[in-house]
Amino acid sequence: MDELVCPGCRDLSKQVAELTAQVAELTRRLDEATRAGKRQAAPFRKGPPKPNPKPPGRKSGDVHGKHGHRSPPPPEQVAECHEADLPDACPHCRGRLVETGTAEQFQTEIPRQPLIRKFRIHIGHCEACGKRTQGRHPLQTSDALGAAASQVGPDAQTAAALLHTQMGLSHGKVASVFETLFGITLTRGASAQIGLRAATRLEPDYHLILGEVRASEQIAADETGWRIGGHPAWLHAWVADRATAYGVDSKRSADALERVIGADWSGVLSHDGFASYERFEGAIHQQCLAHVLRRARELLERGTRGAVRFPRQVIARFTEAIHWRNEYAPGTWTDDQRDAHGRSSTTACWNW
Repeated sequence: MDELVCPGCRDLSKQVAELTAQVAELTRRLDEATRAGKRQAAPFRKGPPKPNPKPPGRKSGDVHGKHGHRSPPPPEQVAECHEADLPDACPHCRGRLVETGTAEQFQTEIPRQPLIRKFRIHIGHCEACGKRTQGRHPLQTSDALGAAASQVGPDAQTAAALLHTQMGLSHGKVASVFETLFGITLTRGASAQIGLRAATRLEPDYHLILGEVRASEQIAADETGWRIGGHPAWLHAWVADRATAYGVDSKRSADALERVIGADWSGVLSHDGFASYERFEGAIHQQCLAHVLRRARELLERGTRGAVRFPRQVIARFTEAIHWRNEYAPGTWTDDQRDAHGRSSTTACWNW
């Protein structure tokens, strides 16, 4: 049979196979580029300038808005007062100057000089049991003496923890900020130890937050990429009625959430459709509308001709549902209006 196939057909089949493999490779690269655009760095990729950008600056008229002038501080907060004397002569013609009055200007500055405290620790022993005891001042952050007697104060430790956890600075950059702005020498290890001590102190509060999540009637769960010692991991976020909890785990699966709420949790669980969440069989599953709309818009971008009809209907229907929810939540609609609108929306869904 192979002898009956003409050489041209054989070459055409080979070319089709090569083009098919090329299309598959280009599709894979396009999917990777699309996913990369949705990562945390995507908002900072602004792309090309807009063809007709809005003019910079404030709007005129009633929409001008308020200016953010800094109000003068109260007198009790003024720590320094400096005199800005007149020069010896007029800077323009060197004539004699006559003072006619004074005006005030205020300046709020970062304290550059570190505040170094010295604690004289009183040490004693019990006459009854002989055990050693030492005093403790409220501003002390540790009872360590000897080689570990030089420490960082509570405000500085708070700043280091905030720079690392909330601002996202590495421990090396935290140390650089302290050296550059405040003249305080801080090592990477010290910054890491500060974070660990803060985590230990806040652990009871973290468990209280997890308890609020466990007792909530509804939870919205999501996860995003993270790093643990340079290795890939996942940051899990669980938004409940009155609390939001985070957990870092090496896996994306719902194991982390199950350890918090248990597999028999029976509330409303909102997520992106990740199959791992289906283990909560007693829960009512609500797929995140933002993910549904995002997938529908992706289908709309790639669709042609009649294939664009379905994603357009999905976008219109779910957008209407979101507006409906926003109107009902603050009490704009009554229960009767809600029920009537729900029946009409259900009828429209059957007409898709």
